[in-house]
Amino acid sequence: MKLKLTLILLFVAFAQITFAQESAPIDTTKFGRNPDVGKYADIRGFKMYYETYGKGEPLLIIHGNGGSIVNFSNQIPYFAKNYQVILADSRAQGKSVDPSDSLSYEMMTDDLNALLDQLGLKSCYVIGWSDGGINGLLLAIRHPDKVKKLAVTGANLWPDTTAVDPFVYNWAMKYNQNLLETMKKPGANIAQTKNQLKLAHLLSYEPHITIQQLQTITCPTLVIGGDHDVIRPKHTMLIAQSIPNSYLWIIPNSGHSTPIFKKEQFNKIVGDFFTQPFRKIEGYGRFN
Repeated sequence: MKLKLTLILLFVAFAQITFAQESAPIDTTKFGRNPDVGKYADIRGFKMYYETYGKGEPLLIIHGNGGSIVNFSNQIPYFAKNYQVILADSRAQGKSVDPSDSLSYEMMTDDLNALLDQLGLKSCYVIGWSDGGINGLLLAIRHPDKVKKLAVTGANLWPDTTAVDPFVYNWAMKYNQNLLETMKKPGANIAQTKNQLKLAHLLSYEPHITIQQLQTITCPTLVIGGDHDVIRPKHTMLIAQSIPNSYLWIIPNSGHSTPIFKKEQFNKIVGDFFTQPFRKIEGYGRFN
């Protein structure tokens, strides 16, 4: 639990320090708590908090487990120059409070689809990081009309050591067990711990996406992973190989947090992917 909180705080602090040194037309200190653009939407039994920035074609950006809008402080100013950037705190995370007992990737994916419907958006570009990448894949599977192009980084299909680094997998299982023990202690904050358990369950026991489901994805897809990601590179490669119209980008000397620690490369490569026509590279084209 302490490790998880430390990582999240590190991500946020790094993003804030970096952008304090850069000039941008947007006040980057307000991401995730911006009263000028922040709104709540009644979505499938809870109030989903979301923010929008910029103008142009819609771009939905989806955060990871236990995260929030602020995790994309490195991406919002870059993409808001050319897109209407839409970010939401997923169910039971950030400002989107949900006291119910259940939580799944499918639920969160359908929440995002409902938000797009409320905003009157028929299709959009999509970026997803970690759990957000899983949601991006499921959005393209469950609501294919909503996804024009998809970029996912650090996503996995199933919860075992063929997909996830063994150290990380074992840590996630222990994290679940620690939370269960915390629930039994006198004076425990039951509501808070219960919410953490919902998120921890996702880390350890989900998702369950099949290769056959991936093969139904029709939109051009950029599949990204660090060569030292918490998701095994061979699993990231499997995802790319299973999507008919896909590119694969394995980033050297990189872990799970590509949108932060590889932000310049990430923004440019994803931006180019969105603007350039997708091409099949076959036959003699493989020599180019």
